[in-house]
Amino acid sequence: MFEIAVIEDPTAAEVSLDPIRARLLAALTEPASAATLASRVGLARQKVNYHLRALEQHGLIELVEERRKGNMTERVMRATAASYVISPVALAAVRPDPAAQAPDRLSARWLLALAARLVQDVGALITGADRAGKRVATFAVDGRVRFASATDRAAFAEELAATLTALVSKYHDEKAPGGREHRVLLALHPSADPAPTRSTDDDTTEE
Repeated sequence: MFEIAVIEDPTAAEVSLDPIRARLLAALTEPASAATLASRVGLARQKVNYHLRALEQHGLIELVEERRKGNMTERVMRATAASYVISPVALAAVRPDPAAQAPDRLSARWLLALAARLVQDVGALITGADRAGKRVATFAVDGRVRFASATDRAAFAEELAATLTALVSKYHDEKAPGGREHRVLLALHPSADPAPTRSTDDDTTEE
């Protein structure tokens, strides 16, 4: 089982978003049979089996073992991942394209378009790497910073941009033989915790 899997197929995405099937996926982080799941989620076993077939057909769950019980064979299933992310590829006709928009460092919607492309690109890399039995060479940092004022936040963003620009210029080699291009994405946004501590400064901006 993977920690996280990316759903790129539109039909698989539709299957995963069904409320009952989503509940079954969540319950199948641990192997279970249809009978066990039926009692756990309060549904008839026949109905559970129907949903399990759809989930299995789209690669969202897998067979762990088969147990013989009298004249019947009980199939024990498990989710293929502990959690799932739906790639923008699943909505190809309407997926955001940051390259088609005017770059705007202060636009939350442009940031969202960049994040969607990140999910799409890294999802495709993970899918390919899984098929090849390899790992993807990535690096990520997740941190928190509390600003005393909007002025401090602006100064931080300006210094961060300058530092990153200098770092990219230092290591970027357009003519390196055998070199491989990497994408760098840097983002700064207000925390979206359930109960964030707010100041008198308004974090919203016009887009």
